Amino acid sequence: MPIALATIVEHIGDVSAISSTVGKNFIKEPGLHRTLLGDGLATIMAALFGAPANTTYGENTGVLALTKVYDPLVVRMAAVFAILFSFSPKFAAIIGCMPTATCGGVSLVLYGMISAVGVRNIVETQVDFSKTRNVIIAALILVLSIGINYSAAGSVGFAIGDLNISFSGIAVGALTGIVLNAVLPGKDYKFDDDKPSDTGVDFAVRGR
Repeated sequence: MPIALATIVEHIGDVSAISSTVGKNFIKEPGLHRTLLGDGLATIMAALFGAPANTTYGENTGVLALTKVYDPLVVRMAAVFAILFSFSPKFAAIIGCMPTATCGGVSLVLYGMISAVGVRNIVETQVDFSKTRNVIIAALILVLSIGINYSAAGSVGFAIGDLNISFSGIAVGALTGIVLNAVLPGKDYKFDDDKPSDTGVDFAVRGR
């Protein structure tokens, strides 16, 4: 169950980033409540088969930004092919034969695009960092995410009875950012509004 909390945070971030990349407010339509429901049902199904919690894979945001292919049909076709190829050991062997440098280069670009999309959202939305609330939120997210990850413990852990729970630096930073953004005064952005503000996301597409 704690892993599902991390995937919820990832899901919200990915939907926001993809909305900005594509130029459509997916938080409004089809709605964050619907996408989270689908993600939750997928996690429930995975748990029934002993698999880990479902993840939305932020790397896909980088793929969208690189290819400029936003058609959902293409994504569905890719999903079907991925499922079919997963039953083929020969295809898995072909993937395994790819040079490490090639896989590393692709991963480097994709993970870099995730960070770049996040920074672009901040720049395009013109987040006002002269406001103390925004500086505090950004500072704590960065310090907690990086600091905890590279600390001696590597995570924040606690026990509930016989259950040991640990949160990575990214999880702690994300949860802290969400909570602070909700409780600190000055938040004026509404998710059902496409117009950007100094605390919101700009869903406008520029230069395309």
